[in-house]
Amino acid sequence: MSRVCQITGKRPRVGNNVSHANNKNKRKFYPNLHKKRFYIPEEDKWVTLKVSTTALRAINKNGISTVLKKARKQGNIIL
Repeated sequence: MSRVCQITGKRPRVGNNVSHANNKNKRKFYPNLHKKRFYIPEEDKWVTLKVSTTALRAINKNGISTVLKKARKQGNIIL
């Protein structure tokens, strides 16, 4: 499974490590992902999602069904 948030679509970004001598080496910035199980009462089932901490905050604030509906509309998730 790739390092992509299934709700927000966040994926690794590319940047540079910059030394004190201003030497630059390529590196990746990975999203802070967690594998979590969520219960969806409308569908009466549990789903396991790989979500970023930003997505977890959105789920806590708005609810899983609202966030899933929005993610499906954006095309980030297929459930």
